[in-house]
Amino acid sequence: MKSIKISLFAAFFAVAALASTAFINVRLLNKTKTVYTGFAVVELFTSEGCSSCPPADELIAKIQKESKGKTVYILAYHVDYWNRLGWKDQFSSPDYSKRQNNYANYLNLQSVYTPQIVVNGKTEFIGSQERTFRNAINAGLQHSGNIQLSLNVITMAQNEATIKYSAKGVAKNTGLFLAMVQKNSQTKIERGEKGVHTLSHVQNVGKLQQVPLTQENGLAKVALLLGFDTQKWEIMGFLQDTKNGIIKGAARANLVTAISAHIKPAVKLS
Repeated sequence: MKSIKISLFAAFFAVAALASTAFINVRLLNKTKTVYTGFAVVELFTSEGCSSCPPADELIAKIQKESKGKTVYILAYHVDYWNRLGWKDQFSSPDYSKRQNNYANYLNLQSVYTPQIVVNGKTEFIGSQERTFRNAINAGLQHSGNIQLSLNVITMAQNEATIKYSAKGVAKNTGLFLAMVQKNSQTKIERGEKGVHTLSHVQNVGKLQQVPLTQENGLAKVALLLGFDTQKWEIMGFLQDTKNGIIKGAARANLVTAISAHIKPAVKLS
């Protein structure tokens, strides 16, 4: 009788151990198979003439490396209102300052500032706040939507690329924005707030254009910037509600199928 009780206890603990192991394995399996159905469009408003911007530039470079293979789209816009301090940012444009002011209106902000990050057109914060930044990206990746965007470069010759787009599930007041992005760059600053120093940048927007959406599928032409290289540049697109600024979908253009050996871009980087 005693041996039977011992056997029963042994069997009970064996089953419990197996169940516990199975539970742990399932948790690990679920963790490794996490599938994100959303996206995060990260827009940094920065300037080479802003002394507090380098930490934000470094942070997006760090996030860029960590986000490889994920649906995270980083766009760095250099505003022009800091140019008055003595150093003209070669990447700056009044168009980017205007875009930042549009976000101030969308998000009911009293003023604009740098460095500022906006994620998916609905969350904004100081660009150097890493924890807030990561939380905003995770929230975007976990949110699934009904809108799907795909971009494919079908021709690339001389100074122009033709992009075929498909935007399914879009509503009225939605615009398709295409950004030509320089992956990496460096600038030697010779005057301004911090004197002589070198700045490194990632994901600088060289050009941003809006394509009117009259149908779900269509073609858009993009002028290639001077020095365009398929290894150093990429083309991103996103769908944005032009009434409230919320971004509904995003994608990278597939450049591989349209690489031409005779690209001679004639448009200068402004």
